[in-house]
Amino acid sequence: MANTPQPIEVIYCAAQNKRFAQIAIDAGWSYGAQLPGTVYHPIMFADQNWKNSNRKRYMTALAKHQPRMATVLDLETHEQLGEVLAWAEEAAQHVTETVIIIPKAFGIIEQLPRTIGGRQVRLGYSVPTRYGGTELPVWEFAGWPVHLLGGSPHAQMNIANYMDVRSVDCNWHMYIAQKFGDIWLPGGSRYALPPGSKDNIYLAFAESCRNIIAVWRQRT
Repeated sequence: MANTPQPIEVIYCAAQNKRFAQIAIDAGWSYGAQLPGTVYHPIMFADQNWKNSNRKRYMTALAKHQPRMATVLDLETHEQLGEVLAWAEEAAQHVTETVIIIPKAFGIIEQLPRTIGGRQVRLGYSVPTRYGGTELPVWEFAGWPVHLLGGSPHAQMNIANYMDVRSVDCNWHMYIAQKFGDIWLPGGSRYALPPGSKDNIYLAFAESCRNIIAVWRQRT
């Protein structure tokens, strides 16, 4: 009998805002945050600040929150491999399921372990935006379970056509709700709520949450 495909886990990843987090959870999203940071619910996914990494503070936060999955230091050069695996080994002590390694150096994936510290390894692919992203070709990720980091839902869904994506994190729809009052629609289009109360940003965000997770569930 064929294995039943597992649904892609959709994660709202943002610290600080309690109301946004609750809305996402109510819509069926998992909750994650960049650590260390202020969180108001148990987190399933933890990320670290790749531009300003602090191993000690991050590991202390992981030990406190014990998420199911956590990223480690981005693997940007071959020379970093030992350091990144040391991060992964330590993080594995504090997660319950999966360590996410984010390869950004060409040809490095073949050197990565499938498990570390008794935990599964998943590859992280940073969806390209104007702030940066993974430049490796998608075929280097063949045969690996993948987590998509950031970017818009539309961009994530396009990339998922070429990878074995098991999980994604996103807060892009929070940005468009706060800045424009916009709601994400299937296909990547969006529309704005008419001007109204300050609650419009939460109404827009909630509808986007429902729309996004519905599309991901259809892809299972």
